[in-house]
Amino acid sequence: MTTVDIAADSPALEWQRGLPRKRMAAAVVLVDDDDRVLIARPTYRPGWDLPGGVVEQDESPHAAARRELFEELSLDRPLGGLLAVDWVPPTRERTEGLIVVFDGGRLTPIDAAAIQLPAEELAAWTFATLDQLPGLMVPLLARRVAACLVARAAGETAYLEDGTPLR
Repeated sequence: MTTVDIAADSPALEWQRGLPRKRMAAAVVLVDDDDRVLIARPTYRPGWDLPGGVVEQDESPHAAARRELFEELSLDRPLGGLLAVDWVPPTRERTEGLIVVFDGGRLTPIDAAAIQLPAEELAAWTFATLDQLPGLMVPLLARRVAACLVARAAGETAYLEDGTPLR
């Protein structure tokens, strides 16, 4: 991929700097042979989530998902297609944002055995069934993961708002 340098004093750059910004994160859906989804439990907040994290400045969402997968689980693997884009509205605790979720494919038992967690960031990981998600995750995340699993099974990409597919 090529990048284009914009002059620091460019009127276009000045205009772009004044545009609204959205928080963005990227996550990965990984499944086992029983179609259970891999979820991780962060050390810095309660509940479980998909592996993933913030998309950094000038980083593509795809590159962020791969980087986070390696940082969080020590897995360096190609990703499949985009499963979902989820717009999340602002709350008292966070700004609005876009979350993109990629298909990480199927993990073999050998792949799963190679997972190593960064102790300062993740406390545990597990595979969970769709029915278990509401008891492990906040409702928004459970809805998002469920929609991603449906999209994965259908070979589609879902557009979500607050974890809910728009029809």
